[in-house]
Amino acid sequence: MSEDLRKKRERLLKAAEKGVDELINILESPIGSLDGDLAADKMKNAAAAKRLAFEDALSILQGIEDERTKIEEGPVTEVTLGASGFAEGRSKKQNGRR
Repeated sequence: MSEDLRKKRERLLKAAEKGVDELINILESPIGSLDGDLAADKMKNAAAAKRLAFEDALSILQGIEDERTKIEEGPVTEVTLGASGFAEGRSKKQNGRR
């Protein structure tokens, strides 16, 4: 992985961490209490927004963890089996022996 790409990934991860902090601030803020039928609907919407913020924060944190693991492990090498796959090669060998 080129150094420039690595730096961009690190910047992206730091920005994601800041985003998670903002979502945590939203979750920590109180919903408030309002009176009336309309107020109950607003509170329900606010609770749903907090649930969504919670799920988004968890998803972002999982993504950060996955990306950090990729960066630490380094590039993955790909193994090729040639023109045909394993099953095709075994099939040809068995058919030739008959």
